[in-house]
Formats: sequence, C-alpha cells, structure tokens
Amino acid sequence: MQWTSILAIYALVWVMCAFVLLPFGVKTADEMGIEKIPGQADSAPANFRPGRIVVRATMLAALLTAAFVLNYIYGWIGVEDLDVTRYAA
Repeated sequence: MQWTSILAIYALVWVMCAFVLLPFGVKTADEMGIEKIPGQADSAPANFRPGRIVVRATMLAALLTAAFVLNYIYGWIGVEDLDVTRYAA
C-alpha cells in the first residue's frame, strides 16, 4: 500500500471520527447552570472545545488507520470472512 493511499484513508477516517466525537462531552447552558444569550437555541453548546475534538479525532483516527493498514498487510479479515450469505440455510 502506498503512503498516499494511507494518507487518504487517514483523512477520511479522521473526518468520520471528528463527526462521531462531536456530541460527547458537550453541555448546554441549562446543564451548566449559566445564563443563555438572547436568541440562543436551547440546544446550543455552552462549552464547545474544538481543540479537544481535534486531538481526540487525531488519536482515534491514527489507531483505526493503523488497524486498517495492519489488516491489509496481514490479512486478518478478508472479503470471504464478510460473506454472510454462506451462512444462510
């Protein structure tokens, strides 16, 4: 596998991880007990920290990409292992 392919896979995995991690650890103004700004939505986050999401997404994406590349090299799970029709009666 070429390094450019690994980089492209990492970028895709990173974006997916970032979107998955967005709702974790975020609290609304009501949950934190602070006053809302006039016009603010009730569901708007009061403690949004994009830097924390970037760090967490980077670590998770690196781990998942490493697992993907290792599976590609060693062939732990192949296409034949994902064929669920062979188990049908």
